[in-house]
Formats: sequence, structure tokens, C-alpha cells
Amino acid sequence: LTADDAEAYWPLRLEALKKNPEAFASSYEEAVAKEHPLAETRTRLGVERNYTFGAFDGGALVGTVVLVPETAAKLRHKANVFAMYVTPSYRSAGAGSALLRAVIKQARISEEIEQLVLTVEANNRPAIKLYEAAGFRAFGTEPRSLKIAGRYHDEMHMVLFVK
Repeated sequence: LTADDAEAYWPLRLEALKKNPEAFASSYEEAVAKEHPLAETRTRLGVERNYTFGAFDGGALVGTVVLVPETAAKLRHKANVFAMYVTPSYRSAGAGSALLRAVIKQARISEEIEQLVLTVEANNRPAIKLYEAAGFRAFGTEPRSLKIAGRYHDEMHMVLFVK
């Protein structure tokens, strides 16, 4: 996606934060309180070396994922997979797998990226299964990683070596 996709991206991002708050460090409340959300979204989608991929059905954006390569010299061999979301009616239809394939392909063509890391809510079995099918493997769990409405959520850390 590019800055020109901000108008399609922003409503899907709000949907993700509202429907699956346990999957994101950002909150819906923080997002809607932003003064200029579309301008910020345009800027974020235009960041060089960050890659935001979208899954479309016709002209409708139904899923997204972000690949953010590390920039520090000792970490440049890694990239983070963030903000993975597929609208519920498109789950199990291949959109999530296609998004992950795009991320993995981008990582493999990079000269520096050797591994991808992500976190997933530890009880989200469908997402874990999706990541495992793409080759990711768990390497640890952070207990009480997020606290939402007084309830804690553990996050599983996963890695995929692409080189």
C-alpha cells in the first residue's frame, strides 16, 4: 500500500482495533482520538523501507500486514511483522496466507533481512495456526503482555528464518 491508500486503510485499522483489541498494542480509543488520523496514516504508509501489504476483494481492502525492517546495525538482519488483520468475513479464505506470502517474499528479496519476528495473542489458535503454516515457530511467551479492561493477555513470540 502507499500513502494514496490511507482512506481505505484507516477504516480497516479502526475495525481491527475495535474487533480484536487483544491483538494490538494500540487501542481503538487512542486511534479515534488522533487529531489528524488520515494525515498520520498517509505519512506512515509512505515511510521508506516499511512495507504495508493489503488484501483486496475488488476495490475493498479486507486485510493488511506491515513489515518493518530493523535499522540499527546489529539488528538489520531482522524485520518485524506488525498489524496483521483480516476482516472476519474473509478469514479462512486465503487472504491471511496471501499477506504472509507477500511479507516473506519481500523479506527474501531484501539483501539484509534474514529473519522475521512477530507476536501473537497466545490464545489466538487460528492466527498461530496460520503463522505456523507459513513456517513461523514459537520461541517464547511474554506473560501479561497486554492489559485490557483489567484482563491480561499473554503474547507468543514467533520467528521465521528466511535466509
